[in-house]
Amino acid sequence: MDLVVISLEQWDAVWRRNQHLVWRLLERDAELRVLFVEPPADPTHDLRSRRRPQLGHRPDDTILPGRLWRMRPLKPLPRRIDLRADERLASQIERAARDIGMTAPVLWVNDPGGAVVARRTGWPTLYDMTDDWLAADRAPGELARVAEQERWLLARAAQVVACSPELLRRKQPRRGPEHDPVALVRNAVDTAAYREPHERPADLPPGAVALYVGTLHADRLDVGLTVRLAGALTGRATVVLVGPDVLSSSARERLRGAGVVLLGPKPSAAVVGYLQHADVLIVPHVVTAFTDSLDPIKLYEYQAADRPVVSTPVAGFKDSDDSRIRVAEPDEFTKAVHLSLAAPVALNPIRGSLADWDDRATQMAAVLNALGNG
Repeated sequence: MDLVVISLEQWDAVWRRNQHLVWRLLERDAELRVLFVEPPADPTHDLRSRRRPQLGHRPDDTILPGRLWRMRPLKPLPRRIDLRADERLASQIERAARDIGMTAPVLWVNDPGGAVVARRTGWPTLYDMTDDWLAADRAPGELARVAEQERWLLARAAQVVACSPELLRRKQPRRGPEHDPVALVRNAVDTAAYREPHERPADLPPGAVALYVGTLHADRLDVGLTVRLAGALTGRATVVLVGPDVLSSSARERLRGAGVVLLGPKPSAAVVGYLQHADVLIVPHVVTAFTDSLDPIKLYEYQAADRPVVSTPVAGFKDSDDSRIRVAEPDEFTKAVHLSLAAPVALNPIRGSLADWDDRATQMAAVLNALGNG
């Protein structure tokens, strides 16, 4: 099978769902070839955001020669100026697949924008839903565009997968009756990486640490709550955030002004050490329809690290019966963190049975095989 994956994230050292699954599928099937399509480069947006403009790149197979290619299409102009921007992006992807010899691949769509590629090419399509983007805080024009793309994918994709029970509940009624129902393939953790204790990372601040691991994004992180927590823990513990930072500059300044330490993204293999050496792991997330649609990977990683956890009542954490997890409303969050810090526990990696990415890859392989055989 040849597979074209239209991802919401780049293939980098911070592994997410797509990378965990794709890599395991490549390990299992020596004949599988994958073109991994990263989010488009958008130099105009970079300039408006006062960032160095990034350009796209053609397929590059340096990670796994002859088996795994990464490409990044280029969107030179905003959609409001170039009304055919999505068609041009789809054309770049189709041409890249053809250039590496993929004539009839299966299309794995994580980014709803992949609907344009599916319509253009007619490739058998899997729609893998990891977020309910229609519940996110976005401009009306963007929401309308995503809604149209999702309607098409739910009605036309040969297979549809949801990562959470809530996403399945929301989207199943919109699935075309002529197709298979939405399948549930949840997230997981690389349990092998957590079986042994890791050394304390050198850049963790001294003393007690309340740690958050994940992408810093306004759709998820409650910046105000995190600022209040950091102030309340002054002299007792340091709030540390590890992960890619896509916050506004003002939000970043608020956090740093409150004493929060932002360490930036870390390779997935290194994250284990940060989690294991935290005194308490925190999930100061906003509670919205968007966060209620998620199956947080950090739930599985936090459990594998075997540290105390304090979370706002968001999906995954609020439904867990794990005694190590305290669920607290925002006005009780700081108190819950203090209680967890007052009762330190010894490290005991991998306690109990946890869902592993190998199991999820088996599920996804079955979905893809059904699609390919169809």
